[in-house]
Amino acid sequence: MKLICARRIPALDSDTLEYREAKEALFRDGNGFILYLSDGVPPPLCRERLILLSSREALLWLNEDRAEAGSFWE
Repeated sequence: MKLICARRIPALDSDTLEYREAKEALFRDGNGFILYLSDGVPPPLCRERLILLSSREALLWLNEDRAEAGSFWE
C-alpha cells in the first residue's frame, strides 16, 4: 500500500466550539484506492472511516477545493 496524499482540515466542533483537525489520507493498493477519514476527536471517541474509491473518485478527491474539503464524510 502506498500513501498518495494526506491532508488536515481545520474545523470547529459545533457543540463545544473546540478546534479540531480532521485528517484525510488517500492510499493506493493493488486493487484501487482507499480513503482514510478521521474526524479529529481524540481517541477513543474519534470516528474513523475507510472508503474504497474508484480511479475517478480518487481524482475528484485529489482535486477538491478547500471549500469542498471533507465532502466524502457525507
